Amino acid sequence: MRVALLVAALVFAPVAHADDDTCRLALGRGWPPATENYGSAVEKLFAGEQQPAWSFTLLPKMGAESGVLLIANPDGGDWTLRRAVADQRVHYWSAAKLELRTQQAPEIDEASIPAEVAARFIEDWRTALSTAVPDGSTAPFSEGDTWLFVAGDLRVSGLEPTCELGKLMREQIDLLIEASDEGDEKREKRWRQLGESLDRMRDALGTTAATAAQ
Repeated sequence: MRVALLVAALVFAPVAHADDDTCRLALGRGWPPATENYGSAVEKLFAGEQQPAWSFTLLPKMGAESGVLLIANPDGGDWTLRRAVADQRVHYWSAAKLELRTQQAPEIDEASIPAEVAARFIEDWRTALSTAVPDGSTAPFSEGDTWLFVAGDLRVSGLEPTCELGKLMREQIDLLIEASDEGDEKREKRWRQLGESLDRMRDALGTTAATAAQ
């Protein structure tokens, strides 16, 4: 049920109405103002003692925080795909005092993801984020939902990604969420769909770069 709710939240998230050629992702490098302590607490809750090579964390205005992580296998072979949802909201006000409720066990779904699929995914995401969110751009603060992305050594944060590139990113996150709670046969289908979506993202980046150069 929690997987279905998280997928629905991403699928039906509003998309910007601006033209794709002119729309820009409302994301920046690093952390948005007044967000690092909260965001770091949630990321630590979901990752535990492991260090994900890629992660997406949603800090919602209301409700439980959630995330998706890709964790490399130190011995080689398949990686771990993890979907996590906080059991209770981490960011909590009690008697006018903010508490970060990290003494909890989040709901976790895990599945194996082929190393080559994970490696290509992270490489393409790092390229996409570094291209669409140039060095020096400031991560915007939001009173609404905040989206946190980490791809390798690159951290990008801000508002929900929109335009064609953002739509593809949300689609790929949805595919990972679905794969985290499916059988092997359906999961293989998700990997094919993920590769196709990454191909489209490369095309979208090429179009964006060509438009910017004009």
